[in-house]
Amino acid sequence: MTWIDIPANSPFGPGNLPLGIFRLGDEEPRMGAAIGDQLIDLAPVASAQMLDGSQLFAEPTLNAFLALGRPAWHATREWLLDLVRNEINRDAVEPHLIPQSAVTMQLPFEVADYVDFYASEQHATNLGRLFRPDSEPLLPNWKHLPVGYHGRAGTVVASGTDIVRPSGQRKAPADAVPTYGPSQRLDIEVELGYVVGSPSTLGQPVSVEDFKDHVYGVVVVNDWSARDLQAWEYVPLGPFLGKSFATSISPWVVSLEALEAAAVPLGKQEPAVLPYLAGDALTNFDITFEVYWNGEHVSSPPYRDMYWSPAQMLAHLSVNGASVRTGDLFASGTVSGAEKDQRGSFIELSWGGREPIMVKGEERTFLQDGDEVTITASATTPDGTTIGLGSVTGRILPAH
Repeated sequence: MTWIDIPANSPFGPGNLPLGIFRLGDEEPRMGAAIGDQLIDLAPVASAQMLDGSQLFAEPTLNAFLALGRPAWHATREWLLDLVRNEINRDAVEPHLIPQSAVTMQLPFEVADYVDFYASEQHATNLGRLFRPDSEPLLPNWKHLPVGYHGRAGTVVASGTDIVRPSGQRKAPADAVPTYGPSQRLDIEVELGYVVGSPSTLGQPVSVEDFKDHVYGVVVVNDWSARDLQAWEYVPLGPFLGKSFATSISPWVVSLEALEAAAVPLGKQEPAVLPYLAGDALTNFDITFEVYWNGEHVSSPPYRDMYWSPAQMLAHLSVNGASVRTGDLFASGTVSGAEKDQRGSFIELSWGGREPIMVKGEERTFLQDGDEVTITASATTPDGTTIGLGSVTGRILPAH
């Protein structure tokens, strides 16, 4: 319950309260919490209530807040819940409610490092069949470790940022030599991103049990992919220029505490994983994504059946002693389900371009200049409550 008027079916109910960075007109960017179709301008509210650390809400990124760690994250959430549930706070909060339509959302945190995983068995199987049709779709290591690669933090951009079509080397199987030019097979990848708050110590791995001590929350990710560049370059060292040109994230960071009720047990893993990846209570989340291509709904990838859990991803990326930093982002890799309309990339939906799909009455395979893609996501709890993660949008501009 809340004293704030919230539209029916809003993704941002009173139990969600995701954090983001907004700019109102020419004012400096600062932190807000989303509720309904409004946000709470937290800096003046915290200052008036003489909240410890109130100056952090005036920062232009979430990083300083994220660095405080789990006890501070919990205390802040409890404060936010009280602000919106207890009408005694109405006079203090109501003057600082701002329509979301009146602000420009910013990149919510400064990205320190970016790691992208490959955690969906369905997606890995589909791409294995497309890229290696004469071999087993899953490589021998896939069910023993969460496969991933290090991406480029400097090209993680806020939702709404236009994406320039990348250029690079391409070589089709029938071509004698590679050519250079704009990507002709530009794609999306529907992903869930995890935002690291508390850093770890170099040389000390993070265990699966310590996942919640280091990860604050999640964002929606679109990891744009140039499939023709990727197919030529990825042997033997994996993704590089086909991935590094842009990754878009949603503006609101939803806390793990808000998502707790939407957690589901991790599915059975066979063969058994090594001890550092094992745990008694590993979970995923009951999250469904919706993909809109030029406004037309084309796919609904489900997250709950991902093979690898986020705690295992974090444990694996740090098991060699690599440290994590405040602002690190690691993403799940493409989320794809068993059905065709649950595939989280266009290379899968069009089966490598051989099975076009209809978008606004046109047959389409990969992205054309001017196309716009929006990905939304929401979690569902056993009592039917919806926890919205917001959306991420990007439009394709011609290559330079």
